[in-house]
Amino acid sequence: MQEATSSRVEARLAELGHTLPGVAKPVAAYLPAVTTGNYVYTSGQLPLINGELSVVGKVGAEVSAEEAKAQAQVAALNALAAIKAEIGDLDRIKRIVKVVGFVSSDPSFTGQPGVINGASEFLGAVLGDAGLHSRSAVGVAVLPLDAPVEVEVIAEFE
Repeated sequence: MQEATSSRVEARLAELGHTLPGVAKPVAAYLPAVTTGNYVYTSGQLPLINGELSVVGKVGAEVSAEEAKAQAQVAALNALAAIKAEIGDLDRIKRIVKVVGFVSSDPSFTGQPGVINGASEFLGAVLGDAGLHSRSAVGVAVLPLDAPVEVEVIAEFE
């Protein structure tokens, strides 16, 4: 494995104050990411830090929209870790094609797009124009481990 700042993308992460974590272990029977052709698809990434959720509950009830937005950024960072493990070097990313964000929402909460902006804005800050993507932000009743957010990423690479 390469050092944390061995690639241009990882140097940018460090500049933004982030270190690429190890790949989060799946919580069920699936792979963190798979490749087909020049695309890598991540499984849904939870905002795990060292294998733990720092925030749990429904957004709009136990979790504020601001907290959830920060958690979406953590999930996006975990997605980048899964992508690196699959393709070997984040500098190979040509562009982020799509982000799908799930928000465990109180029935009255309707701010899912703002929450998933945490992932989208982060990917843009890290990857520049290559981080701009199409997206869905979906409210759901509950997520694994009572996580407030989950993020999937599809990336094209060279």
